[in-house]
Amino acid sequence: MAHPVGIIMEGNVGLKKIIPQIVDYLVEWIIFALCRSACCAEDETNEYIMGRVSNAKERLMEAVLELIWTGSYGNTTIDDICEKAGVKKGSFYYFFDSKADLAATAVETNWRVKRAELDSIFSAAVPPLERLQKYCDFSYHFQSEMKSKYGRVLGCPLFALGSEVCTQEDRLRRKIQEMLADKCKYLESAIRDAHASGVIHAPDAEAKARMILAYYQGLLTQARIQNDVKVLRDTARGIFAMLGVKGKQAAA
Repeated sequence: MAHPVGIIMEGNVGLKKIIPQIVDYLVEWIIFALCRSACCAEDETNEYIMGRVSNAKERLMEAVLELIWTGSYGNTTIDDICEKAGVKKGSFYYFFDSKADLAATAVETNWRVKRAELDSIFSAAVPPLERLQKYCDFSYHFQSEMKSKYGRVLGCPLFALGSEVCTQEDRLRRKIQEMLADKCKYLESAIRDAHASGVIHAPDAEAKARMILAYYQGLLTQARIQNDVKVLRDTARGIFAMLGVKGKQAAA
């Protein structure tokens, strides 16, 4: 029988031969992992100049919204987005898992900005019919500005994107559905207040709001197809007709 001490010594000799190989393997693996991480964050590292934090994520969100709205979701590639944003592809995957992930985040972030605008337009301090008129005027002028900038009437970005991806990207569909429901609540609040003040008869404000939103989005889609912003010029008149508002009341 071999002496225990001899076995230990033989084992130590074997370990001495293996340990350098293990160390070399571990070093190579660590270097690989660090290089991969550095590649993904390369653009972020370059953006930390003069103490400024990178805005690459914001540029990616702005780029995808513009490209989708002026073109389409399907034709917009990750390479297109990175080129438009001036961001390297490694940084894209540092922030987002996919194009759908970026689009959903961008739409949700942009909606927070739009909600601030709608909060002002639909302020309870403004008479209810005036809120609806202001909303229609705001939409008309905004679409006119977009046509001047891009040469096309772009319509509603939520409807344009939602109608394209609703059967493909479930997360995006749910986000857009939530935002359209929120937009409908602004209309509903104005209709409910108008009914309460006696200027219209609309006991079911929620149903009226859904009808008006469908009418309004239909006009935006028609304006986009025809590339004619004048389609939106009489939006308020059509909404007031649906609500049974008389001429003097609409002017008040």
